[in-house]
Amino acid sequence: MTTLPSLFISHGGPNIVLDDMPARHFLEGLSGLVERPKAIVIMSAHFETHGVTVVTDPKPAMIYDFGGFDPQLYRMVYPAPGEPELAERVVGLLDAAGLSPARLGRRGYDHGTWTPLKLAFPRGDIPVVQVSIDPNRDARWHHAVGRALAPLREEGNLLIGSGHITHNLRAVITVMRSGATMPPELGARFDAFVAWFAQKMAAGDVEALLDWRRQAPFVADNHPTDDHLMPIFFALGAAGEGARAERVHASRELGFFAYDSYLFH
Repeated sequence: MTTLPSLFISHGGPNIVLDDMPARHFLEGLSGLVERPKAIVIMSAHFETHGVTVVTDPKPAMIYDFGGFDPQLYRMVYPAPGEPELAERVVGLLDAAGLSPARLGRRGYDHGTWTPLKLAFPRGDIPVVQVSIDPNRDARWHHAVGRALAPLREEGNLLIGSGHITHNLRAVITVMRSGATMPPELGARFDAFVAWFAQKMAAGDVEALLDWRRQAPFVADNHPTDDHLMPIFFALGAAGEGARAERVHASRELGFFAYDSYLFH
């Protein structure tokens, strides 16, 4: 069985499913970048718990965790089943790594899970197991969660971290609501942050990446909170030691909201 890569996706808002934008078209072509997986294990930035939690739900419902968007979005359903047997395998690997996982018997798909998967695998016939972030834990901890689950890739499973390379919603909403122009100096701070990640990824500098809060430029401007960046460290860890990062997508909306995505081989 082929060992699959791991993947980090900048999932955007739920409107990505409807809007004509480069990030949407990238996700629609994602199945051409990887072999069809047996199942998907995904960590979404919108699933927060204390410690790491694994969803064992065999038939997850929908979570419309957003407001003010096109009414069509609230009628969309992603029918992918859960996979309790795989979820128990995930629990076992995390437990063996000393990460003390919890189980959650019922939880639907939040938009960090269903919107990118609906674009990438629209038939919804690939089982999905959800894994949480802990917003109070750092990059190294989320990397360890990914490392613990790396063997699943050898069994034909695709491990995905779904977050965002930049996530300053206050800046985004201000521009969207007012029609204002992003101050050039703030745009430059976004550019510098994204470029730093791209450089460290290309160099395979895992230690610098895990120390991003201290080493990356303009952290507070790009991530006022850590939640949306933690899935990238999960995906990086899931790739295993010595993995190569490939930036498979880079686009912007509003001139600064970055949609970088990475494939880890």
